[in-house]
Amino acid sequence: MSLDCNRNLSPPHSPATSHAATPHAGVREWLGLAVLALPTMLLGLDVTLLYLALPALAADLDSSSTQALWIMDIYGFMIAGFLITMGTLGDRVGRRRLLMIGGAAFAGASLLAAYSTSAEMLIIARAALGVAGATLMPSTLALISNMFSDARQRAQAIGVWATMFALGMAVGPLVGGVLLERFWWGASFLLALPVIALLLALAPVLLPEYRSAHSGRFDLLSVALSLAAILPAIYGVKELGKAGVELGPLLSMAAGVFFAVLFVRRQRRLAEPFLDMALFASRTFSAALIVLLVGLIAVGGTMLLVTQYLQLVLGLSPLAAGIWMAPPALAMVAAGIVAPLIARHIRPGLVVAVALALSTLGYLLLAQVRDASGIGLLVGGFALVYFGLGTIAALGTDLVVGAAPADKAGAASAMSEMVQELGVALGVATLGSLAATVYRLRILEHIPAALPQELARAVGDSLWASSAVAQHLPAGLLEQARAAFIQGLSLSTSLSALGIAILAILAALALRHIGTIGAHDKDA
Repeated sequence: MSLDCNRNLSPPHSPATSHAATPHAGVREWLGLAVLALPTMLLGLDVTLLYLALPALAADLDSSSTQALWIMDIYGFMIAGFLITMGTLGDRVGRRRLLMIGGAAFAGASLLAAYSTSAEMLIIARAALGVAGATLMPSTLALISNMFSDARQRAQAIGVWATMFALGMAVGPLVGGVLLERFWWGASFLLALPVIALLLALAPVLLPEYRSAHSGRFDLLSVALSLAAILPAIYGVKELGKAGVELGPLLSMAAGVFFAVLFVRRQRRLAEPFLDMALFASRTFSAALIVLLVGLIAVGGTMLLVTQYLQLVLGLSPLAAGIWMAPPALAMVAAGIVAPLIARHIRPGLVVAVALALSTLGYLLLAQVRDASGIGLLVGGFALVYFGLGTIAALGTDLVVGAAPADKAGAASAMSEMVQELGVALGVATLGSLAATVYRLRILEHIPAALPQELARAVGDSLWASSAVAQHLPAGLLEQARAAFIQGLSLSTSLSALGIAILAILAALALRHIGTIGAHDKDA
């Protein structure tokens, strides 16, 4: 029997357990949710906070385009790599305890990042933030599954949770823009300090502690195998997207697959596995993870390109660019709140499919941007993309967590967050690298032979490098660089539209067995 049998989008109950018999959350639980929203929003902020700060940061630290990409995506990669470890650790040592330890570590890493004096130092700090963030994400989501037993309340609570993370991602560019107007780029990281201080003060009062009574010992070999599987695979995909088909990235990806096979084989042999592979027997669990992964790949890369368009093509200040991002942010928030309510009356699979269809339209609108006058198309298209993101983040996460028993909620939460973080990071790496490749191919034919080598290298590297030396370039060359960037944006969003359209169809088929929230599904 599948793990989804007799389930109401909530942890599995026996057939005799009715919805009416499930205890309802009270004031304490909802106040606890507000506490969990603090680190959740902070983590979302850190995903996108540097998008508008990247040109200033790259110039200040004299970073190369490769270093700039590492600064952007090492955070998400490290979170993705350590999420399974930390989710399982929380089940064993206590989810609230791990949340507080991770919060303190996140604050320390934020200080290191804020006062970094080189690109290498900032990359290390961002990596440390990723490891600390991996302790926070599964802990917050797993605690919600403990605090909210009622299916409808839990779906709404996870919708709020997903909305707060999405809101953090959405307002990250705006917050970063405001701070850049008044301070230096490092001030963006200092936002974590008051948030973590509130978390550490309120968590012992409002949050319950939970640890699994049947978790077994913490298997260090499984930890090592999980990291050896995830990190090389991620690195290989990143390098493959950036440098094309080369032996090094292929070997790295092959190593990741090899260690993944060893990891799975070990989990199947352990009496108390590090990650219960039986979770993947659930159609709901597996299909929802795929929807989250593919959906976030498209969003992650597009988000980076859109923010660069606003600043580097339109020439907007960080604050003005952040303000233009507000309508898409509102669309995402609305979707995260409304989608669980709609799913009480319409099957979640259909809700997800319709939202992805709207996202497809959004990507197609973005692909039509041809010059600096396309801001209306850009904002409207990105609002539709973000609406789809808010929907799949809320419902997809609830489907994943709901497929797991209570003592596996940490591991299930970690899987949900891992694929989302991995999706954003892979999107930045693959779509960002694809757009950069198109840019370089298009701009090379316009670089004058007489241009000094240093300037030619900057123009051929990226649009932000071209913008940094714009005053030394011949007339019209910066406009050619902007046109080349737009061509990269157009190709990337066209491919995203195709991928999300296919995903919408697959979601409608793979999730059709799930009943409305509060009704028993028919998974077999």
